[in-house]
Amino acid sequence: MPSELEELVGFITHQNPQVRLGATEILVPYSLSDPGIFKVDDMRPIKNLKVLLNDHFQVAEHALSCLINLSGDPEVLECLASDDKFLDLVLSFIVNAQGPKEENANLFAMVLANMTKSDSLKRIMDKKQESPKELGSDDCILNQLMDLFVKGQSGSYNPKGDYDYLAYVLADLSKHEKIRKYFVTEQTYDKVIPITKLKVFTEHDSHIRRRGVASILKNVAFDVDSHMSLMYDDEIDILPYILLPITGNEEYDEDETISMLPDLQLLPPDKKRDSDNTIIQTHLETLLLLTTTRAGREHLRGVNVYPVVRETHSRVDDKDVQEACDRLVQVLMRDEEGEGQDHQRRITELADGEEEITEV
Repeated sequence: MPSELEELVGFITHQNPQVRLGATEILVPYSLSDPGIFKVDDMRPIKNLKVLLNDHFQVAEHALSCLINLSGDPEVLECLASDDKFLDLVLSFIVNAQGPKEENANLFAMVLANMTKSDSLKRIMDKKQESPKELGSDDCILNQLMDLFVKGQSGSYNPKGDYDYLAYVLADLSKHEKIRKYFVTEQTYDKVIPITKLKVFTEHDSHIRRRGVASILKNVAFDVDSHMSLMYDDEIDILPYILLPITGNEEYDEDETISMLPDLQLLPPDKKRDSDNTIIQTHLETLLLLTTTRAGREHLRGVNVYPVVRETHSRVDDKDVQEACDRLVQVLMRDEEGEGQDHQRRITELADGEEEITEV
């Protein structure tokens, strides 16, 4: 016989909208504590929750919360990620061709962030749909998500959403080579290289944005062919946006300062490093990736990255950060001759992308 909770799950398809609303609201905490009740009958409750995204926005809110929590389960994740119609539905609600009106914009972004843990979601690269005129994008889904992320910060596009979790969506997508190439390729509709839209968020107030963008920059740095474009100040120019978050208010000798990037030469006395050591570690790993070629190493030496790394090692009491500093210093301070194979081995050890599953 079905348990009381399994019977309650059955009420999410009740004809009475008030019953559906009550049942979905009650079930949200159980989507964390008793996920098995949603996996009975060949995932029928999961399939019903998908349908409820088209329901009243309050019912959809509870259904989305359940799906966000349940998508930490590999079977549920596969059920969501493999369903192309469901993916199209989620994308249509996030972008909303009717304009910035979606009540549950953030929850849809969170569901998508969890879905992109599946490698199959790289197919987003090829998806197209109508763009709202307010967004000013083209019909490419990736461009729409990028523009939503940029224009939607702090509710400036849609008062009901800040689109912060699109940072995690884009971070996971950037693990795929084809999408890494997208990030460093000028788009025809606005003549802008996508990653240049993102780099400015490395010091944003939102921890989610900072963490996601740090991971995107690291993943894109696996594309060795783009390294010099990424570093040159007249091209993509990501170095200031990587170095500033790992820089505090310490003072440097004049001889050290004069060759640093201009952005690092006149910092205010209240300048602080990023409060999240994992973000600092990610930026250090990005710098290490940028030392893959001799030209990259020489460029980082030329803009005097070493003092910043030295002070980060000294002032951040975190083993992983200090080890990342040590690896980077060993490369920057080493003679060039004979370092190739060992350095390449260090590069391949770096992990790709975020691993976090979002829960509510």
